[in-house]
Amino acid sequence: MMRTARLAVLIVCAALQPAAADPFYREDLRIPATAAGPRGLEAMLLRPSGTRRYPLALISHGTPRDAAERAGMSPYGSYRQALEFARRGFAALVVMRRGYGDSGGDYAENSGPCGQRDYSLAARASVSDLRAAIDAMKGRTDVSTSGMIAVGVSAGGFATVALTSDPPAGLAAAISFAGGRGSRADNDVCDQDALVREFGVLGRTSRIPMLWVYARNDRFFWPELAHRLHAAFTGAGGRAQFIDAPSTGDDGHFLFSTAIPLWTPMVDNFLRDQNLGTRDLAAVPALAALAQPPQLGEKGRAGFSDYLSASPHNAFAVSPRGAFAYRGGRRSAREAADDALAACAGFAPDCTLYAVDDKLADKTGAGLR
Repeated sequence: MMRTARLAVLIVCAALQPAAADPFYREDLRIPATAAGPRGLEAMLLRPSGTRRYPLALISHGTPRDAAERAGMSPYGSYRQALEFARRGFAALVVMRRGYGDSGGDYAENSGPCGQRDYSLAARASVSDLRAAIDAMKGRTDVSTSGMIAVGVSAGGFATVALTSDPPAGLAAAISFAGGRGSRADNDVCDQDALVREFGVLGRTSRIPMLWVYARNDRFFWPELAHRLHAAFTGAGGRAQFIDAPSTGDDGHFLFSTAIPLWTPMVDNFLRDQNLGTRDLAAVPALAALAQPPQLGEKGRAGFSDYLSASPHNAFAVSPRGAFAYRGGRRSAREAADDALAACAGFAPDCTLYAVDDKLADKTGAGLR
């Protein structure tokens, strides 16, 4: 990472809890879990800033194909998605399972060799961590596990399906975005038949209403395989509404993070059918009023607009000639700054930080830590 004097321009991070006038409350948590050791599981809670108890929306992340990327994952990588559920009246909890991010314990979701998978091993390990997160919410005065929902993407979608097969008390509905496991390359899943069989096993005892969303250009779990998973699950008795979402981006597998306006109406219809969530959406927090770097071109200006709406712990770096890079969803502002500078250095040798979180980088160094 680029740890240079330029990092001295980092702004002091805002406190985790927003001002009283802000519409949302945010908190970093450590979830107790015996298998995760003393560190427990890393998590982030985002809910409306009112004083009542909000139903839990448990959000489960995916699994990168490259195992080396697991350690760099953070709950803030799902901040934008969590915000959408907080806007709908839920207390959104993003929890990192064992072996991901800063969670304790060893990676526990290995299902065996690629040609002979036992996907039930991953299902049990994932569900154990999700149940620990639910248990940790039961004693809070601002979260209710009655009428809660579970939401997952990719391997987190698979974990969510598994959770419904032996549901905790209070689970009212579940949503799986591009759910599955075992993708090792585009249109290549380890032991597809074993994965299909596991979905059938889960469907035997799952009766929680579910919504499944897959994009038509999903390169992890392509339409033919996704429909096989659905047929196995519902054929065994599971309840799941399937949506073939339009193609989005280069790989529709990432629609949960890159196509929020596409899936929110689908979720709203599903939640309405289950009589869950609020009908009055809270407004999206206002973007920071930061002037764009004047040297940016059209692509850079679009990138800066996206940066302003990104999750907390983000940074924007730019060079005098307009090369730029930004990174968000990191564990800290310093990590975001490191990553933004390193990414920008791939395009130009003279990048500096322009903004960190919602403030311009203070090049005088005043008030820094």
